[in-house]
Parts: sequence; C-alpha cells; structure tokens
Amino acid sequence: MTAPGEAARRKPARRPTIKDIARRAGVSESAVSFALNDRPGVSPDTRARVRRVAEELGWQANSAARALSGERAGALGLVLARPAQTLGVESFFLQLVSGIQEVLSARQIALLFQVVGDLDTECALYRRWWAERRVDGVLVVDPRTEDPRPELLAALGLPAVVVGGPATPGPDPSEPSVEPSADPVHPLLSTVWADDAKAMARILDHLYGLGHRRIVHIAGLPGLAHTARRIRSLRTEADRRGLDHRHVHSVTTDYSDAEGAEATRRLLDAVRPPTAIIYDNDVMAVAGASVAAGRGIPVPGALSIVAWDDSALCRVTHPRLTALVRDTPGFGRLAAQELLAVLDGGPLRTVQGELPHLEARESTAPPTPR
Repeated sequence: MTAPGEAARRKPARRPTIKDIARRAGVSESAVSFALNDRPGVSPDTRARVRRVAEELGWQANSAARALSGERAGALGLVLARPAQTLGVESFFLQLVSGIQEVLSARQIALLFQVVGDLDTECALYRRWWAERRVDGVLVVDPRTEDPRPELLAALGLPAVVVGGPATPGPDPSEPSVEPSADPVHPLLSTVWADDAKAMARILDHLYGLGHRRIVHIAGLPGLAHTARRIRSLRTEADRRGLDHRHVHSVTTDYSDAEGAEATRRLLDAVRPPTAIIYDNDVMAVAGASVAAGRGIPVPGALSIVAWDDSALCRVTHPRLTALVRDTPGFGRLAAQELLAVLDGGPLRTVQGELPHLEARESTAPPTPR
C-alpha cells in the first residue's frame, strides 16, 4: 500500500533512450540512429521494427539533438504581449488560436504559446527560441506602429508571418486575395492582414445612414497598428461626410471591460454626449451597454452601440448588439497555412483575409432627442 505523500515524492519516469530502443529491437545503437533519422544503412524491415519499438516506448527526439542535426523542431511559436487581465475575457485570441491549432494538428506540429509583459521580453524570447532551435517559425500578432520585431526576426533568419499588417496599408479588394501592391510589414516576412479601414467604413455607413452625427469610437491599445488604422479610417469617413471631429473621434483603452465602462461614463457625462458608440471588442461593448442601462439611457432609443467583434456575448445581451461578424478561426487557419507554406519553401506574400460584414441587430436605431 502506498504511504500518504509517497507518490508526490516519486521521481519522474525516465525517458526512453536510443540504447533502450536498441536493446528492445535487438540492433545496434547506430542502426537505431539510422532508422529514426531516415538515413541509409539499415534494411526496410529493420527500420520498421525500430520505429515500432520507439513508438511503443514513447520515444521522442531531444530538442537539443534535433538542433545539432539540423532537423526541424516540429513546433511553431506564438507570443502575446498583452495585459494579462484582458486575455481571460476577450474571445478573439481564443478563436484565432483554435484556427491555428486546427491547421497545425493536421500536420502533427505543436504550438508553443507564451504570454509576456512587453515587447522587450517578447524579442528576448525570440532570440532564445532561435538559439535553442525550439521552433521552426513564429506567428507575430499585434503589429505596432513602431515595431522592432520584424527587423529582429529578419536578422535572425527565423521564418515568420505577421498577423495583422502595417498601420497604413495600401488599397486592396474586399475579397480574400494575394495583393502584391499592399505594403508588407517587412520585405523578408510574409503578412496576413485584415482591412480594418473598410470594416470601419461599413460601420460608419450604417450609423450615418441611421442619422447619427455624434459618433465615438472606444478603441483598444494605443500603439497597435490596427488601432491606428481604425482611428485613421474613422477620421477619413468623418471628413468624407463633413462631420465635426469634436463629435466624431476615438479614445483608447486597454480592451478591458473596466476601461470600456469608464470611457463610456466619461462620454455620457459630456455636455453633448454621443448618440452612437463603436467599441473595439465585444467585452467593452457589453460593459458600455451596462453603464447605459444603469443610468436609465435606453439602447438603442437614446444610444446606439456597435461591437467590433461578434461573439455569444453580443447575441445574448439585451438588446442584442449590432456587431462586425468575421471568421476569426479562419483568419488563424490562413496565418498558419501561410507560415507552413513559407517553411515548405513557398514565396513570401502579403495575403488579405476576408472582409467582415456588419450584422445589424437591436442595439442600433435612428437617434432620438435626449
């Protein structure tokens, strides 16, 4: 009978070695090495027997040994430098990773995922992964307006796909396509991006068509390229319609429900509050709707609300929130497929994802006097 606490004191099981495989298969250690590394020098029957025994023992190649032999690590990396408190409530990255993982699983490739506090730590992690050959390539998310990562990755020669795109992309069609004229984040890296400018234009078309002229955008983190694109697009669309920038503008937050709610309170306290608010994610939109309800401001009677990302939250909130609907898992699949294509020797490309569509629900309506 096992004494209490004895299991916790047990040593971890020893990993099987090439010597173990050789002993079980009845061959030399060199024959095992040849068989497992697809080198000539053993018969097909011996190769098959060695691999069968290795699988039975649960043997896996050591990452350091793979690095010395020049073999692939069998893993891709993804680092997220975001405030930790915002990750548990935002669905975007969970959906993105699910799409990435779907592609990698089919190729039996692992995803090495790590959350860090800042870009300096992220860059240091890339250097360590590169030195240790921990990953074959990386997916870079949240491009910045001032971003050291593309230059670093290009200098290291670590294959990468930037998921997002530059702050000021060129004109692109609305259908998924390879667009050579779109500006890449770096000439030595592939890019998969979404047209945030056209998405913002669709939201403004909807709200302006309803009669709104005081529209505020509660944006995400300042310094992110997609935040800059959305803010710039809002200004462009406002200018196109002759709207006053004092009444159509953006404010930045950290994407959290707390900052979304606080920004909403400040806006509603203004002498001339907005009649419509665009939120950069679903969590902030729901928090904003709650603030309005707490103040007795009817949605959409006195305030229209639009969420940038659709989710179950938007569909179960009352009233249901008008939202941009996009295939985020599909965007993740596209990014993973592009990185695997680069690793397989494909060309560097700038690839545009599907343009989201706006689904109008009960949270937007023509403004009424307050």
